[in-house]
Amino acid sequence: MKTKQFKAESKRLLDLMINSIYTHKEIFLRELISNASDAIDKLYYKSLTDGLTGVGRDGFSICIDVDKDTRTLTITDNGCGMTKDELENNLGTIAKSGSFNFKKEIEAKEDIDIIGQFGVGFYSAFMVSECVTVISKSFGSTEAWKWESRGASGFTIEPCEKDNHGTQVIMKIKENVDDEDYDQFLDNYRLRSIVKKYSDYIRYPIIMDVEKSVPKKDKKDEYETITEPQTINSMVPLWRRNKSEITEEDYNNFYKEKFFDFENPAKVIHSSAEGVATYNALMFIPSRTPFNYYTREYEKGLQLYASGVLIMEKCADLLPDHFSFVKGLVDSQDLSLNISREMLQHDRQLKTIASRLEKKIKSELLSMLNNDREKYEAFYKNFGLQLKFGVYNNFGQHKDMLEDLLMFYSSTEKKLVTLSEYVGRMNEEQKYIYYACGDNIEKIDRLPQTEVVRDKGFEILYCTDDIDEFALRVLQKSGDKEFKSVSAGDLGFETTEEKEQQEKDKSQNKDLFEAMTKALDGKVKDVRLSKRLKTHPVCLTSDGELSLEMEKVLNAMPTDNKVKAERILEINENHPIFAALISLNKDNSDKLKDYAQLLYTQALLIEGMPIEDPVDFSNKICDLMAGL
Repeated sequence: MKTKQFKAESKRLLDLMINSIYTHKEIFLRELISNASDAIDKLYYKSLTDGLTGVGRDGFSICIDVDKDTRTLTITDNGCGMTKDELENNLGTIAKSGSFNFKKEIEAKEDIDIIGQFGVGFYSAFMVSECVTVISKSFGSTEAWKWESRGASGFTIEPCEKDNHGTQVIMKIKENVDDEDYDQFLDNYRLRSIVKKYSDYIRYPIIMDVEKSVPKKDKKDEYETITEPQTINSMVPLWRRNKSEITEEDYNNFYKEKFFDFENPAKVIHSSAEGVATYNALMFIPSRTPFNYYTREYEKGLQLYASGVLIMEKCADLLPDHFSFVKGLVDSQDLSLNISREMLQHDRQLKTIASRLEKKIKSELLSMLNNDREKYEAFYKNFGLQLKFGVYNNFGQHKDMLEDLLMFYSSTEKKLVTLSEYVGRMNEEQKYIYYACGDNIEKIDRLPQTEVVRDKGFEILYCTDDIDEFALRVLQKSGDKEFKSVSAGDLGFETTEEKEQQEKDKSQNKDLFEAMTKALDGKVKDVRLSKRLKTHPVCLTSDGELSLEMEKVLNAMPTDNKVKAERILEINENHPIFAALISLNKDNSDKLKDYAQLLYTQALLIEGMPIEDPVDFSNKICDLMAGL
């Protein structure tokens, strides 16, 4: 029998197919099952349009058979089958697809879902096979043909016998080698798991022999193992069913089984769209933070299906980073797949879908915030940090999308509040949205800088996460109200008279402040009287864009590039310590230097910042206690 050569530079292309294009060898099973599904689709469609008799959807199936003795794996369908010419044209010319041509023919007539488009998936069988045999009989034909190939060397076609229409793909599985386990593709359990992973929602039954234990006849308590054919795929995906038919328990069970969680999801988002991008999406917001969520090991992404066939386990492009906690899947007929089905040839549809999903997730979160506050606050405890990072990330590109979802602890409400809630109850004379930073609520409550803001009756937002102030700086304002730190140099509510008095006091105590600034030897930019302190003797504030909290966060990062805010040491003129400082400035300049360093170190401790020389600080305290 004469061996025919592949066309289209087959040797190079087939070698590329086998060794480079597919990431995982198990993909071959997905490709062959999808081809079988296409063949059945074609026959069913023709039965409707051409009035074929003897054809019904109920009788269609795809069978998988394993013979370990001969190392063969066979996939059989009862679809349209192929003639000799179709075998030679479709299988002899790599990258020519019968499915693709058929789809083009019927596109204008009928919206039919054909999975295969590029006609190369069949050749993935050579990744695991040393020989591939295809036996096919076209529907309505009396002839059957056998196509056989051992790879790029070519193929043969000869007549054969076959009782029914359809196609059989018989693969002689390779022997194991040192780094490749080919025996797995002869293991029924492994094959079933691959089918469940990639092809669970193929619309036709996929049938395999499944082992089961049954009682022996006439022998109590004794069992024997038998095999019987079973349908191993679900066929109808949950996300394509009407919502009215799906119970909360259905969603919960699907989520826990599919995404390996022990708890029910906090939110289910089931949506679909038609038009520029047609898709079904089923997404879930977890009720707890995955153990590795805030680590580099966590991978975001939704499962991506094309007409019910899994294409990607985690398609990161479908989710923005700020919604990376969402789990779920998207199934679309519109994606243009390349030859491996694993990557997208064009990303226009994907970007459209991703944009719509982002808006849908935002809408559902807002609905939860407005209608189930307790559940939203539980969600925010888990994932609010990611939302705030999303505001800061990419130079604030997504800040408008996320602003409405942010929450901060309120000094007056004693609970989490949104920015719009804060702005909605601001006093008429209040110009800014005030915030304070610290490790926790209790520490912020005791900050000296908050005293005067509280006395004014102004609400303060507490920032307890490292990212908080960075996010607020990116937001700049909420509505028409700007954000202002309680540690900022100018709090924005001093009257003209107060500012004039401040300048007068500064002038009167110029020598004292200059002496203290000099004593601190570059540790502070300036020493000045404070208008924000009421009972506390001292505090640190900052000038410029870099705040003290931002300095702490940035310097905690593993880098040699350390930063320093422009620190201002503020002294409470109504505290007894101020009178002592005035006296020391006149009579004891050395003691003034010690006092300046003590007050500065105290201010550092209040801010939760490290002190430079704990031993020196301790000695100075002891000297002060001893009256030295």
